[in-house]
Amino acid sequence: MKTLFVGNVPFSCNEHEIANLFGEAGTVHSVKFILHKETGRPRGFCFVEMDDSGADIALATLNGSSFGGRTLKVEQSKIARPRN
Repeated sequence: MKTLFVGNVPFSCNEHEIANLFGEAGTVHSVKFILHKETGRPRGFCFVEMDDSGADIALATLNGSSFGGRTLKVEQSKIARPRN
């Protein structure tokens, strides 16, 4: 399983829309939007957890693609540190 960082996500989209988009490449296990601490609003990026093969396809096909009027930035996430 791999975790992908997805940047430049439209502020108006939700987890379901991202899961559907990435689901075209493979099985999506989770989508986690990062929210601003004070406002509770999305910060414009999320993490998508997928099977290895689906993540590789998503990296190749969705990085630089247009979604909701913005150009997505898709990268394999670095090793995540637990939140305190």
